[in-house]
Amino acid sequence: MPSVGDVIFIALLGLLCFTPLSVRLLGDAGIGWHIRTGQEILATHAIPGVDLFSSTMLDKPWLAWEWLYDILVGGLDRAAGLNAVVLFTALVIAAVFAWTFRLIVRRRTNLQLAVVLVMLAASASMIHFLARPHVLSWLFTVVWFWILDSTEKECLAGRTGKHARILWSLPLPMLIWVNVHGGWLIGFALLGIYWISALWIWFATGHNRVEGILLRLRLARRARELAIVGVIAALTTLANPYGWKLHSHIYHYLSNRFLMDHIDEFQSPNFHGVAQRCFAGLILIAFVALGARARRERLSEGLVVLFAVYSGLVASRNIPVSSLLLVLVAGPLLSEAFAKIRWHRFLRWGRGAELRSAVPTFLARMGALELGLRGHVWVVLAVVLSSWIVLHGGVAGSSRLMDAHFDATRFPVKAVDFVAQQGLPEPVLGPDYWGGYLIYRLYPTVQVVADDRHDLYGEEFFKFYLKMVHVEPGWYTLIREQGVRRVLMPKGSPVANILAESVGWQMVYEDNVAVLFEKR
Repeated sequence: MPSVGDVIFIALLGLLCFTPLSVRLLGDAGIGWHIRTGQEILATHAIPGVDLFSSTMLDKPWLAWEWLYDILVGGLDRAAGLNAVVLFTALVIAAVFAWTFRLIVRRRTNLQLAVVLVMLAASASMIHFLARPHVLSWLFTVVWFWILDSTEKECLAGRTGKHARILWSLPLPMLIWVNVHGGWLIGFALLGIYWISALWIWFATGHNRVEGILLRLRLARRARELAIVGVIAALTTLANPYGWKLHSHIYHYLSNRFLMDHIDEFQSPNFHGVAQRCFAGLILIAFVALGARARRERLSEGLVVLFAVYSGLVASRNIPVSSLLLVLVAGPLLSEAFAKIRWHRFLRWGRGAELRSAVPTFLARMGALELGLRGHVWVVLAVVLSSWIVLHGGVAGSSRLMDAHFDATRFPVKAVDFVAQQGLPEPVLGPDYWGGYLIYRLYPTVQVVADDRHDLYGEEFFKFYLKMVHVEPGWYTLIREQGVRRVLMPKGSPVANILAESVGWQMVYEDNVAVLFEKR
């Protein structure tokens, strides 16, 4: 029989692949340039060091720092189209939340509470259920948390087992993480938290008793091991195509206040949305769990919660990682608090005495049953069946079960068809959030003027770009200086409206989504 974790995996996989949510996963056009970059790498057997897709930045230095992910999705798209890219993304997302569920149950969270917490985390993360490399950072975050947290428990309990040795494996996932997404910085944040926790407990532990002396010795050793592992992992991050230049690039990108203040995903969340409210609920649950915990010796729990809350409130793109960390910390603490509640005060009459003993026993048996189901046969069958459907074009028998594509109501699908039919090599200026789609559809025949690789274009370019988008004074500067002759904009946008009234431009295509202008 399938375990609850298996059901969570299969349910998420099915929803993300075989419902309209498959189109939702392609809601960010950036996957387009990731795919084309990967296919260029596969074709040339070289990682690009200069831009390939933009007329504005052509042949200027560019760091394709997510190159390993690009190769993967580029190969998948070449083999089976966008269906394969969506399947891979769905597998990662389903694995993350199913594994998170198993972890918190293994850490003695009762089954019902674990289901509620994981569903809240998944709901909060829905805003970033997208086919982008950040989903792999979710997976690596859970891996690092599991290793760091389990080894800390082993240290405090005085046990030396496999978890004590697995700490030295942290640099291995970092070797992959640093080449698929910039979220590898989260790993070092977690490492720092557990190193501070080890030092704090060492200082707070008395040395008047034998147990205290032994604990201090174990904590001193752990602090040294964490420091050494951190240094090795930091050196591992240099194993990328750009060496230390990657670190410098990420630092200058994330420290650029103009870009951080104008890129949507780096903005603080708007708590009027359902996903954001789920995240707010997780924050409240985490603080209640910290307040109710019976043991106070582990500083790491509080620091992880503070880190998760801060990062999630600063930038909405961090909400999924923050939600996962909050669930991993809060689940065991809440279950521990519930177990200590004196239920006899609420169950005094009738069958109260029987319930007092039956409820904890039932929850314990359910948890044991869940952990005892290890075959995961249903998960394997679901993955095999989904892969078979993808390899057959999304069709099973006479029914089309999967049709992943870019949403024609969100992206200029028909307008790009018209541009492709023209066969003109002139670059196209469109909004940055359409750039990846234009690259996916038109490269290498047509280049774009702008796309969402904000770290490539830089602050000065986007100042002129934003003036154009909002038709502010000087809005025509970008068009004039770049020699733009074709402009593709959303219908009804300020730029489309003003170009429609301009003598020097003529409208050559229009539909309900986009308008294409050419210079006379």
